Amino acid sequence: MLRAGSGRGGLVELKVTRWKRYGHDRLYANLPDGTAVGWADVTTGDITVLVAEHRDDVIAVLTHHLREISAPVSPQEPASRTEARPVLPPLMPADDLSANRPGEAIRDLLDKSGHESHLLERVVSRLLRRPSKWDSWRKGLAGEKRVGGELNRLERHGWRVLHSIPLSERVDVDHLLIGPGGVFSINTKHHHDKAVWVGDDAVKVNHGKPAPYVRKSRAEAKRVVRVLEQYCGFPVPVEPVLVFVGVTDLKVVATQLSVRVYQERQVAALAPLSGVLTAEQVEQIYSVARHRQAWSRA
Repeated sequence: MLRAGSGRGGLVELKVTRWKRYGHDRLYANLPDGTAVGWADVTTGDITVLVAEHRDDVIAVLTHHLREISAPVSPQEPASRTEARPVLPPLMPADDLSANRPGEAIRDLLDKSGHESHLLERVVSRLLRRPSKWDSWRKGLAGEKRVGGELNRLERHGWRVLHSIPLSERVDVDHLLIGPGGVFSINTKHHHDKAVWVGDDAVKVNHGKPAPYVRKSRAEAKRVVRVLEQYCGFPVPVEPVLVFVGVTDLKVVATQLSVRVYQERQVAALAPLSGVLTAEQVEQIYSVARHRQAWSRA
């Protein structure tokens, strides 16, 4: 972590932290309480001020640190963005994802599977006592409901929660958590009474074949970043999260920790995180994320 006094006679001390993820290389200027007030692109030297009150301090301290690491330095004004970002249409009730319940996409699948065309398949599966896709759907729904309930508790700490965000190719983001500590793309896995081992790129359930949960979670987070930054016009850090439901044991041996891993009750650990997004940014991201049309081509 780099430290430097700000401008205006050093009345405010800003802490500067370097952040490298998803192909970005940035310096963030934060207040002592961790609130981000500006950032700089190390590659281009462009500076973005997030809180106008600290404009001079942000420009001074970030310019100083850009020079220290020999990166191109921006002018004293934040670079103007020549590309107009896309604008979403007015939010209509049919496009408002905030009304989605946990597991909404799975509920739709189960409702459709109740038709007579699927009834015979379900009966045969039960008679032969073999697992069916309906059993998998029901288990998945139970897991998403439990995790969704835990996440909804975080709203009293200033977080926004969305469930079952539909992407293209008939997949969805199980849960999206947006708040002062950033954005978290949450993938729920229900393995009742099973032991789970998590490595850097794979997960094993009861010592079985490796499953690509970790890689898929990272890829999902990158899709979320592309959508949110496209419409917000500022950097949106998104961290992937894997939440395991009903497991008897969870062992994490990952070394890079690029994906957070929890059991369902442990997601409360996200509540105190702060200093990444301002309250205004949280609301702007939420207004984009809740709009179905933002995700139509994700």
